[in-house]
Amino acid sequence: MNFRITIGDLLDQTAARYPEHDALVYADRNVRYTYRQFRDACNRVARGLMALGIKRGEHVAIWATNVPEWVLTQFAAPKAGAVLVTVNTGYKLFELEYLLRQSDATTLLMLGGTRDSNYIEMIYGLCPELRHSLPGRLNSKKLPMLRNVVLIGDREYPGMYTWEQMLALGGSISGRELQARQDSLDPGDVANMQYTSGTTGFPKGVMLTHTNLVGNAGSIAECLNFSARDRLCIPVPLFHCFGCVLSTMTCVVSGAAMVPVETFNPVRVLETVEKERCTALHGVPTMFITELAVLEQQHFDVSSLRTGIMAGSPCPVEVMKAVIDRLGMEEIVITYGQTEASPGITMTRTHDPLEVRVNTVGQPLPGVQVRVVDPATGEEVPRGFQGEICARGYNIMKGYYKMPGATAAAIDAEEWLHTGDLGTMDENGYCRITGRLKDMIIRGGENIYPREIEEFLYTHPKVKDVQVVGVPSVKYGEEVMAFIQLKEDCQATGEEIREYCRGNIARYKIPQYIQFVPGYPTTANGKVQKFKLREQAICTLGLQEAARVETA
Repeated sequence: MNFRITIGDLLDQTAARYPEHDALVYADRNVRYTYRQFRDACNRVARGLMALGIKRGEHVAIWATNVPEWVLTQFAAPKAGAVLVTVNTGYKLFELEYLLRQSDATTLLMLGGTRDSNYIEMIYGLCPELRHSLPGRLNSKKLPMLRNVVLIGDREYPGMYTWEQMLALGGSISGRELQARQDSLDPGDVANMQYTSGTTGFPKGVMLTHTNLVGNAGSIAECLNFSARDRLCIPVPLFHCFGCVLSTMTCVVSGAAMVPVETFNPVRVLETVEKERCTALHGVPTMFITELAVLEQQHFDVSSLRTGIMAGSPCPVEVMKAVIDRLGMEEIVITYGQTEASPGITMTRTHDPLEVRVNTVGQPLPGVQVRVVDPATGEEVPRGFQGEICARGYNIMKGYYKMPGATAAAIDAEEWLHTGDLGTMDENGYCRITGRLKDMIIRGGENIYPREIEEFLYTHPKVKDVQVVGVPSVKYGEEVMAFIQLKEDCQATGEEIREYCRGNIARYKIPQYIQFVPGYPTTANGKVQKFKLREQAICTLGLQEAARVETA
């Protein structure tokens, strides 16, 4: 497909090709747009943004769960020439202030809050001047760039526009003016800015262009064999690339129906699949694990499913097999990548044998180059040897916003993105991810990759999920620790797990410490925060002295 196209032009072309096909459907509410209706609704939102005074290249942040307005804004903002800045729904005050300040956002579209957070209180706490401002006239000491706050809802608050008020303002902008703005854009313009998960350090704003996003979605759609006949259930958060590129953008590239779930709930997901006869389902491994657990207790008709993507974190082999067997997703694939690559780098294909789909992350996407290099020298290693995964192509970000040093550290002079992931590539171009450079455990001089131990422990009949981290040790530098979730009604001891390991994995890889837990700390997009597990372990095990020695 043509990657050199703006998101606005892409939507217009899809609406012209499939005007009466479902574009956006919510199974639990009265929301159902055809592609013609969806395009018209996006145009209305785009005119509203222009009426707020938003100029080409201006940054518009959105802080909301997977509500219909999120999807409309995703395609409206680039029509108006704005850069959409996605805000993690789990952010608290400090994180929100950092993102809005660092991104230079002039406009914030937001919900009133979630079950866990009151966004209204947070924005007033951050910008007390808002209570005494006219809508559109905010003058904040902490956030001098922020001018507009728009509430996604109909309740009025001091200093804020409601969603409908913004749309009403758009009546002053003609369709001709919007088209002129859309026509002025270039596919190489930045269209989206997503902040890296921030599992370590401050998040960085990844600048992604129209070409990055449309191209990656087109490649993903090709590998999924997606078409206008498909209907994708989207329970992953839209603020992450998995949601707004691999999911919504991939649907629009294909003319497929977007069927979001506002916040993840395994029962709601299965109800949505059943009611809307979804053909595809996306999710991170933990989502599929909970959906499979629900299916053991309740019946849902999921016979319409054929494919989907499991991504976001390492995909356990046993979970992959269960999804194929019990959800009937025989064509499910794995995508590997990161936000800096828009995000897809490699992907298995629907026609790949099961063994390939459960043991690799596939081949490079069309138009993407991948090589494996020695982290110490930067030289490419022979096929089958481990090294750092690097990628180059249309999908690589423009850079980190206002962080030229970090950009130069991530993308070398030959335009290769250094992912920080360790892996191998076989003679046929299939890649395996063996771990993260920063996640690697070094015990007594032995390099240990947590992924290898995790995959083995998943084969234990009582283990539901497992995360392996390194914890400090005065004697060995680091020791292996496993945090294990057991299957329902199962009990086990640490010695039982270690006995299962003996004779099956090297002795130095057997976890010295084992803790049984009900769950893991995660980012809002489902990625397990291993650094938090490590911090917990240091406190629980009393390893503070070893930690001090480690950092001395």
